[in-house]
Amino acid sequence: MDVIFVFEQLLNGVGYGLMLFLLAAGLTLVFGIMDTLNLAHGSLYMVGAYLAARVHEASDSFMLAIVVAVAGTKILALLVEVLVMRQLYRRDHLSQVLATIGLIMIADDAVRAIWGPSPIMAPTPAWLSGPVTLFGVLPYPSYRLMLIAVGLLVVLGLYLLVNHTRLGMIVRAGASNRRMAELMGVRVDRVFSFVFILGAGLAALAGALMGPITSVQIGMGDAILIPALVVIVIGGIGSVRGAFVAALLVGLIDTAGRAFLPPLLHLMLPPDLAADLGSGLASIAMYILMATVLALKPSGLFPARG
Repeated sequence: MDVIFVFEQLLNGVGYGLMLFLLAAGLTLVFGIMDTLNLAHGSLYMVGAYLAARVHEASDSFMLAIVVAVAGTKILALLVEVLVMRQLYRRDHLSQVLATIGLIMIADDAVRAIWGPSPIMAPTPAWLSGPVTLFGVLPYPSYRLMLIAVGLLVVLGLYLLVNHTRLGMIVRAGASNRRMAELMGVRVDRVFSFVFILGAGLAALAGALMGPITSVQIGMGDAILIPALVVIVIGGIGSVRGAFVAALLVGLIDTAGRAFLPPLLHLMLPPDLAADLGSGLASIAMYILMATVLALKPSGLFPARG
């Protein structure tokens, strides 16, 4: 392993972490403000990926695909919030889990009926298909560099929204103490609707951007939902800052584990054993991180609740 390879994998980890943040940010605020478990959040990620892939394929316009994916997913999220989620706000967590699992099944079957059961590969825009040479020595895919740039811009936008606007103050108040915010006259239900739709748009953006890197397929939202939930637990429920830090940690640890553990173990173990053990350790690395953080800080790194 040379320095260039290590730096490349670290950049990949940052990009993956930022995409996890897009998925986890809305989810952690929904859970933090309304104490509502929405396991169907990953389905919004999947819908965004499918919409972007099909629109890009039909129009050959990447920007149009992103806009349609985010807008279309927000409209779908509004319908879900009005028709389903509002009925779950006052229910217990078990009811929320069962209902949102049902939404996952409905979303998977709807996607299968509309776009078919086979995975599709979203096209990479031609203007982002080549590499960019960093520091004069590292050729790095321009598309992955764009992912990092977009992720950082979204992080900055969310930071300004949450910390420097009146709406952000209300969101933080609802996440810290929902009951007190309601007693102070805050319409927390309206705040939740806004956050739910904002989170859906971020999930769709993540799905649309990840489509050209990973195959777009049914159930893709379920696979990425687990790392997103790990991010929420590590960062602290309801905390955007915690979600950002935790997403970067999970992205870096997961990517570094898969890239570095097998060759390092190969120095000490037979090739077959090193490959199997390295893959296994890499797959549980983020859970080890979560267990370590919870042992030291049971509420997460930056809990929103007081």
